[in-house]
Formats: sequence, C-alpha cells, structure tokens
Amino acid sequence: MKNSWIIDISYGHESFREEAPEELVQQRVSSILETLGVEPCELSVSFVSDDEIQELNKTYRDRDETTDILSFVQDDEVEDFSWPELVYEDDAQPAEIRVLGDMVLSLDTLKRNAQSFSVETDEELFRLLIHGVLHLLGFDHATNDESEPMLVQQEQLLVKLGGSKR
Repeated sequence: MKNSWIIDISYGHESFREEAPEELVQQRVSSILETLGVEPCELSVSFVSDDEIQELNKTYRDRDETTDILSFVQDDEVEDFSWPELVYEDDAQPAEIRVLGDMVLSLDTLKRNAQSFSVETDEELFRLLIHGVLHLLGFDHATNDESEPMLVQQEQLLVKLGGSKR
C-alpha cells in the first residue's frame, strides 16, 4: 500500500528542509496513513514561516494570527476541481486516487510549541503531521482540550508510532 500514496512536500524557505527533512516527513506521513488503513491517496505538506501561515489563516479562516498547522480538505463535491488520477496495481484495473488535501505547517510556531510543551521539536513535528492527517480525513475538534476525542486519538497514534517520549 505504501507505493500508492502521493505525498508532495514543499518548503517556503530552503532552510526549512533541514528542520523537516523530506525523507523524514515522507516516512512519518506514510506510517500515519498505513496505521490508519488509508487507501491510495494524495496530499501535500508545506512548511512555511509564521508570517506566511498568518496570512493564510487571515485569508481562509478570518483569523489574523499565527497557528501551528492549517489543513485544507479537498472537497470531493467541487466539480471544477475533480479530475481522476490513476494508479495501476499489479496489472489490475486502474484505481482512482483520493485527493485528501493540503497541510501547511509553521516551523516557527512548531518550535515555540515544542519549547512550551517541553518536548523535542521532532516529537512536535510528528504530532502536527498526525493532527493534519486526521483533519484531512474528516476528524475535527471544537477546542484544544486534551479530552477532545480527535486529540486523544492523535496522542494515541503518536505513542503507537513511537513518536512520544512521554
């Protein structure tokens, strides 16, 4: 199943590659998708600065503030944007790939979060990738309270995947 995921990774600044290496991000997102049993899909992950994510947050959520991650779910009902992409599996019939959407992470906020929560930046990166994938799969939370079912699932996945040092 691993070969059927298309994970596009981009960086707002070249220096962000060192903080969130492409190979590591690919591996982490693949392990999340595999653990959740997600079928062939495509998604993107972009790493940006606080200024860039603040502008996106203002434009798309009407919140003029920074945030750690934004998830933009691909709406399957928007006809103007749906063209099928095909994957061929072992000479079988082509399978349509589900486009999940886009995740945008601020590395600036990620680092502040890690310091605030007394965790390594690597752990916080893994946490945010899980968080974003869950949003792209349709999960949501009303608050940031740790008892929110989505946030409980996020932390359980983080432990299961070996990303938590707690």
